[in-house]
Amino acid sequence: MISGDELEATVMELIINAGESKSCAMEALNAAKAGKWDEVDGLLTQSLAASKKAHKVQTALIGMDEGEGKVPVNLIMVHAQDHIMTAMLAKEMIEELINIHRLLQAK
Repeated sequence: MISGDELEATVMELIINAGESKSCAMEALNAAKAGKWDEVDGLLTQSLAASKKAHKVQTALIGMDEGEGKVPVNLIMVHAQDHIMTAMLAKEMIEELINIHRLLQAK
């Protein structure tokens, strides 16, 4: 069973990485809108790396739980899950918006 301190640190790691992913994706969108294409791909790569870290943490939490309720579900856990899902959706939508900006600016 995971200790309270370990769980808190793990959940905070999930929130931090999800936030980093979303933040880098938003920066990439702002760069695309400004036509700074040399920055866009690097920021999207950083967003993907942070997203993978967040997903790895989420997968570890699922593994610790073993489908048996071993990991307590509390407000911070729900908040962390909200962060990762929002970041994933934002990243996907932002990538689509960036593609539209590429097309529009190419014309």
